[in-house]
Amino acid sequence: MVRARLTENFKSALAKLIIFIVLYVSLSAAIQFFFTRILISLASPDIMSYKVYVDVLLALLFGYLIVLSFSNLIYWSLRVRYDHSTSAAVRSLFKIIGIGAMVAVLTGSFSDPTAGVALGGFIGMVVGYASQHVLGQVMAGLFLLLSRPFMIGDKIEVSGVTGIVEDITTLFVIIRTDDNKRVLLPCNSLIGSKIVKHHVKKNN
Repeated sequence: MVRARLTENFKSALAKLIIFIVLYVSLSAAIQFFFTRILISLASPDIMSYKVYVDVLLALLFGYLIVLSFSNLIYWSLRVRYDHSTSAAVRSLFKIIGIGAMVAVLTGSFSDPTAGVALGGFIGMVVGYASQHVLGQVMAGLFLLLSRPFMIGDKIEVSGVTGIVEDITTLFVIIRTDDNKRVLLPCNSLIGSKIVKHHVKKNN
């Protein structure tokens, strides 16, 4: 039953992706025809200078929808084998990469190629420098979710903290200590650290 629902969600995400791609191509062709065949004959040739703004808005709108649909497609394809946390983390990573690629492509397409490459490189440097710590934590969180050195409910000792693992996200591992404190450990601080798993007795 669960697998059938996941399959239906996957098919729905695939259908949305195809629909958005077809709509974008169709609208782009319609706008091209409208500007070159109709408006340019009714107005001055300078009207073509405004077409680039329409193209940018259309590309931004459908680019975001396509990236979102593709990320959801990745999510539902992974949900067959992995839990929600792991699949959602990978979906977020694909969404970030997709939006960054979309901005880079638009920058190069709707401006002078040399200026587009320079601007895209500068934006990449700024974003990369500003988000390197967060992206490092996200990658560490993905590694923990995929390798599964411990699970939710395990009692572990790491970085001087001992307690029960309550949640594992892409940024933090949440641990409930014996004195009932919630500790949020950054995922990148766990990579390379010694992790001790304690045996927890289960009550019958």
